[in-house]
Amino acid sequence: MGKRILIVEDEIRISHLMKMYLERETFLVDIADNGVDGLVLALQEDFDLIILDVSMPGKDGFTVLEELRRTKNTPVIMLSARGEAHDQKRGFDLGATEYILKPFSPRDVILKIKTILLSEQPC
Repeated sequence: MGKRILIVEDEIRISHLMKMYLERETFLVDIADNGVDGLVLALQEDFDLIILDVSMPGKDGFTVLEELRRTKNTPVIMLSARGEAHDQKRGFDLGATEYILKPFSPRDVILKIKTILLSEQPC
């Protein structure tokens, strides 16, 4: 059975493209199109990794990550169109595993996901 990934992204085109690429790699993928629904799913379900957009309606990615970290240590890759160093620092300070700037190559994201998930496995 494949690893479970949650994509929290308000740009439907991006979330569906990522879902298609991830499912080709045998990942099981759920999508939320806003921070509120994404946080609910992330807290209710057990995911192996979460892909989290920074700018979304409802709750932004930083808020979702901060609230998620109160109870879970699920690896999180943050996506952002903004590359300011203070945004990246804030993401890492809140507990992000990786921070990727848009536009990105889905193949590069998949490689990062595989690397993160391999490092999470017990030896």
